[in-house]
Amino acid sequence: MSRLVPALVLLIGCARLHSADPDESLKSFLQTYLKSSPPSEWDRTTRYVRAFFDLDGDGKPEAIVYVSGRAWCGTGGCRMLILQRNGSSFQVVARTTVTRPPIRVLETSTHGWRDVSVGVAGGGIKGFEAQLRFDGKTYPLNPSLAPALPDNVKGTVVIDGAKPGELLYP
Repeated sequence: MSRLVPALVLLIGCARLHSADPDESLKSFLQTYLKSSPPSEWDRTTRYVRAFFDLDGDGKPEAIVYVSGRAWCGTGGCRMLILQRNGSSFQVVARTTVTRPPIRVLETSTHGWRDVSVGVAGGGIKGFEAQLRFDGKTYPLNPSLAPALPDNVKGTVVIDGAKPGELLYP
């Protein structure tokens, strides 16, 4: 028993070393991925809101990230990223432009990945909620070309737009 306790402490310590905090590794990935070279003053306006949800059914949650700020938004909305874990970091599964909250994970799936919906408005079009379907590799780049959803769509709102998000480059 006396040898068992130190062994458990060692195992727990090693597990902590290998399981990076998903929020910190996500922030680090985003800082690198979104950073312009050289950093300009407008980078300081970049904010992000994130949600973790298992989109592909493998038991590991993907990161859904809504990025806002002068570099990432236009009259139609801001950038959304869907990221998948890659070791202690992430890889980009999709980047979608001109999105608006709410961002919702739908109950339907396409090619093994849950469908996602985003708000679409601005630029002279009547606002609607667009259904983004996985095509086997990624989700659509431009949601304004995706089909509109009916008002009674079922899903889980993962980013509601109520919070401004965390500054990425404090």
